Amino acid sequence: MNILITGGAGFIGCNFVRYMLERHPEDEIIVLDKLTYAGLLENLQDVKDKITFFRGDICDGADLENMGDIDVIFNFAAETHVDRSIIGAGVFVKTDVLGTYTLLEYARKHDVKKYIQISTDEVYGSTEKSSFKENDLLDPSSPYSASKAGADLLVKAYHKTYDLPVMITRSSNNFGPYQYPEKLIPVLILNALQDAPLPIYGEGKNVRDWIYVLDNCEAIDLVFQKGKRGEIYNIGGGNERANLEIAGLILNELKKPKNLMKFVEDRPGHDFRYSLNCEKIKELGWLPRYNFKDALSYTVKWYVENEWWWKPLIK
Repeated sequence: MNILITGGAGFIGCNFVRYMLERHPEDEIIVLDKLTYAGLLENLQDVKDKITFFRGDICDGADLENMGDIDVIFNFAAETHVDRSIIGAGVFVKTDVLGTYTLLEYARKHDVKKYIQISTDEVYGSTEKSSFKENDLLDPSSPYSASKAGADLLVKAYHKTYDLPVMITRSSNNFGPYQYPEKLIPVLILNALQDAPLPIYGEGKNVRDWIYVLDNCEAIDLVFQKGKRGEIYNIGGGNERANLEIAGLILNELKKPKNLMKFVEDRPGHDFRYSLNCEKIKELGWLPRYNFKDALSYTVKWYVENEWWWKPLIK
């Protein structure tokens, strides 16, 4: 089976590539990545001889035609950082919406057997008390989450209109090795390592549900194997933590003082809390394997031991 993983040189994508190589050694893994700032060939250096890599843009149909025969598409390719989307939304609309449309057209014309769209819990918006289910209304707050919501709706429309065999996964905040140092956990780790201030938005009370990236990879694979076409599956770690608590755990892990935390002006439209109801994917037989604090400790250790990867990025 020929499996195309778009955005496979990014954070979640590169971890998924390794996961699939280990769990599905009989399949041909093809990676397509534009290699923008967060898509790095270094993320795949240890598996480069086991995959077929193409540098290309999911918005360019000609690039997709170079892939040859594809049986399955996992679309990880996206612009993902909320702060960047607030500064400039255009590239998010182009990559996340137009890119998804171009991939869906390719999948439709080439009779792709399965198309799995990788989405986010942010499409639901914020909630104070409840947990979102897959059929809840979408209420995105940022240009990033709006572009991902638009992509999800396109995917659903292609299933209803063309009977395209699609599935969507919506995961909570991922963390782990190879995460670009603009997201919360790597920013806090790297700043703490350099005794630099740890920026905390507002009062630090915003809550996110955290999932270790390999738990997400396993869930996505399970959806691929057992999921029902046309369906959406929430994937959450069940680890709801305030940003302030995350910063404290990282400082404790690195034995750094709490006074490194620095409160900064909150960002516009900052969602207070994300929370997912994951009963649907649990019915497929999935449960997260990794204890949150153990996984966070492992992640901190990875950044400590891999300066070669992150030092060039923060310059």
